[in-house]
Amino acid sequence: MKFLSHRKHFRDLSEQEVLALAISSEEDDARIYRNYAERLRAEYPASAKMFDGMAAEEDTHRARLIALHEDRFGATIPLIRREHVAGYYTRRPVWLVENLGIERIREEAEGMERDAERFYLTAAARTSDAATRKLLGDLAVEEAGHQETASHLEDTFLDHDARTSEEANSHRQFILTWVQPGLAGLMDGSVSTLAPIFATAFATQDTWTTFLVGLAASVGAGISMGFTEAASDDGELSGRGSPLKRGLASGVMTTVGGLGHALPYLIPEFWTATTIAFLVVFCELWAIAWIQNRFMQTPFFRAAFQVVLGGSLVLAAGILIGSG
Repeated sequence: MKFLSHRKHFRDLSEQEVLALAISSEEDDARIYRNYAERLRAEYPASAKMFDGMAAEEDTHRARLIALHEDRFGATIPLIRREHVAGYYTRRPVWLVENLGIERIREEAEGMERDAERFYLTAAARTSDAATRKLLGDLAVEEAGHQETASHLEDTFLDHDARTSEEANSHRQFILTWVQPGLAGLMDGSVSTLAPIFATAFATQDTWTTFLVGLAASVGAGISMGFTEAASDDGELSGRGSPLKRGLASGVMTTVGGLGHALPYLIPEFWTATTIAFLVVFCELWAIAWIQNRFMQTPFFRAAFQVVLGGSLVLAAGILIGSG
């Protein structure tokens, strides 16, 4: 029901409003590309130049649309934006896409060009003015070709060496921000909770009590590790990235590491639960060794020896204390 909505339908826009919408959309897209460029300039200078070039393309489109509007309707452009039109395509917040990495930003830019192409094709089909129809049709073709333009800009600014360097920087940042804190959390959660969980298990042989102790130890350790990681380094000088992300990775993985061998104690039968918990511990320790080998370049057997030996000692300590 139209009276219930504060937004216009695209089919109800006048030709002047369609032009005004196109102008504001081009302004927004240029601003988004410049924001991407500024966000990437320090770590990915070649990609920043690419987005500068795409912003300049959008500025050219906007200037042509403004010139046509002045010729047909005068210098006063109605204020109409994407959010004023029902069903019109939207853009994700820049801050959201920025935090998803360089490849995600490039994918988002490709989607922006596809959205703009569809808009211009639809708008051109609705206008009866020859000059307006021609310009909108031309812009649709140009937006369709912008993937080629983006490819050309990538070839210009992202040669093999630049792309290799940016990919290496992106991988390094991923390691520093997510893998290292997450691995430290997983190791702490998997190993440090072994003693209290198995000590409780062998001391009480009560699976529910053991589960509660394991749950408390895992959640408590996760909260502690998360806050410690976030508070220990703001990332500005170390380059390790957002403390929030690092704290989240460390806290979640610490909790997961502890819960892995606590959850089997939801099974009422003690020895069945304990056997499964032993198997889970074995898998956890080998998973830690694999992650160290895969992301930290630690030789697999050395990592496995260190992790399995340390975990086995803690596990044995817990069993001995509980059995005593």
